[in-house]
Amino acid sequence: MSRKEKILAMLNDDPNDPFLRYSLAMELRKEGNHEESIRMLRALAYDPDAKYVAGFFMAAQQLAELGQIEEARTVLRDGIDEARKQDNLHAAAEMSELLSDLGK
Repeated sequence: MSRKEKILAMLNDDPNDPFLRYSLAMELRKEGNHEESIRMLRALAYDPDAKYVAGFFMAAQQLAELGQIEEARTVLRDGIDEARKQDNLHAAAEMSELLSDLGK
């Protein structure tokens, strides 16, 4: 059974688990399915019940790799705000660095 298949099986038991949803998005990224990966990461990041900070960063990173720079900047700004609200200064700093690298 592949890693993706294991994650999907676990999601059958707990479809709202944020870490499993994030893990599936990362597997999709590895497969080159960026559109679905980004969609899942955004859903996870902007979900009012999850606000999964890593979702912002990884979605923005993929958007930047795909040349969608302005959208990546928007996601990063939102992610920085959310990371600060959660007192996750490490994540806020990482996203700020990527935002700086992309230019303002």
